[in-house]
Amino acid sequence: MKQAKVILITGASSGIGFDAAKILAQQGHKVYAAARRVELMEPLKVDGVQVLGMDVTDEASMQQGVEAVIQAEGRIDVLINNAGYGFFGAIETVPLEEARRQVEVNVFGLARLTQLVLPHMRKQGSGRIVNTSSIAGKMVIYMGGWYNVTKYSVEAFSDALRMEMKPYGIDVVMIEPGAIKTNWGPIAAKHLKESSAGTAYEVVGTQWANNIDWFYKTNMLSKPMVIAKAISRAVNSRHPKSRYCIGRFSIVGRIAHTLMPARWWDAMMRQGGKIKTK
Repeated sequence: MKQAKVILITGASSGIGFDAAKILAQQGHKVYAAARRVELMEPLKVDGVQVLGMDVTDEASMQQGVEAVIQAEGRIDVLINNAGYGFFGAIETVPLEEARRQVEVNVFGLARLTQLVLPHMRKQGSGRIVNTSSIAGKMVIYMGGWYNVTKYSVEAFSDALRMEMKPYGIDVVMIEPGAIKTNWGPIAAKHLKESSAGTAYEVVGTQWANNIDWFYKTNMLSKPMVIAKAISRAVNSRHPKSRYCIGRFSIVGRIAHTLMPARWWDAMMRQGGKIKTK
């Protein structure tokens, strides 16, 4: 293996983040895994992972986390911004307070932690920022408008940052997962039902949520480890790609969204709310 790196990864309490922290530590890297629910990361300690309590909506929490890594290691070679969640619902019915919270977690938390880490990377003359985006940053999902807003923002943020960081020897990489078998889907479906209840969107929102629940119980999704391995490649590659489009439906979905007339795409998405599943 190449030289071990000091890595800080957020959203490491489950799914992609958990698997990525595990595989990177097993490769010999010094991994600091961060999340709000520290107890869920305890199993990672077996592989030598250091766990940190961190809330990406809390400034003090992020500052303390970064400072803890710097004090212990003297550097941060890789920041993996993986924390995030999805709250589905019609644009009209999702409370703006919830919309702001989703943007706060998925966009501003990522941005602020990046700001805290970059001075250290510029000082050492090297570094890598790996942002977990989504295929939802490339194509709009029915009833997922606010989530799409956050992921499209991550795409734009990462593209801008990549250009700015080039002179300082800092790489910026995006991971764009497709359909991944994590608890993200059931949580998004639950939020969709809640935001649609008692509104003009209740029938279609409930059916779409049921379809999401059904879909996430099938074998049509990729496992989190598929994305964790892509993150590993982004970390270990000497010249990483700007984007890693990985997982079921990621490439097909992006091509379809690009080639289809908008009316066709809209119709296909709306049709999803009418499909009856058992």
